Amino acid sequence: MKFVFTDKKVTLPQKVHDYAEKKVGKLDRYFKSDAEAFVTFSVEKNRNKVELTVHAGSMYFRADESSSDMFASIDTAVSSIERQIRKNKTRLSKRLRTDAFERAVEEQSSFVPDEPEEEFKVIRTKKFPIKPMTVDEAILQMNLLEHTFFAFRNEDAGGAFAVVYARNDGGYGLIEDAD
Repeated sequence: MKFVFTDKKVTLPQKVHDYAEKKVGKLDRYFKSDAEAFVTFSVEKNRNKVELTVHAGSMYFRADESSSDMFASIDTAVSSIERQIRKNKTRLSKRLRTDAFERAVEEQSSFVPDEPEEEFKVIRTKKFPIKPMTVDEAILQMNLLEHTFFAFRNEDAGGAFAVVYARNDGGYGLIEDAD
């Protein structure tokens, strides 16, 4: 597993990075190919925050945890991603290593039983024409509808599918097709 560490507005000793590499590295057993782990450390309002994103193949797993101790935040983030993987293990089994879930009992990192897998249930379907517009027009339309996201065809990108969304920090985000 490859690691990318980022320290935002904080300088951490090497032992924190080493600890994170050791803990996150245990997730490597779930993946077929080389996975990448992006770990961002920050301190906000006297809370030690860890943002962990693991990318393997076409799958992304993300956890965002904060606590009073950086080591505890790392442990909680790793547990959160492991829980995501176990919760969806039958859906993910085609994409992850085939023997990833065949561990000995003494290797398990948690005594929490596997959660039952819930079905993806589409409750409601909406169909509407996706019109070409600029990003500013899409944000305006999203705000007028009082939604947190809005799908549209981006005129500035040759009519490619895009989504604008309201961010928690008060700004806006744009998701575009990579093609």
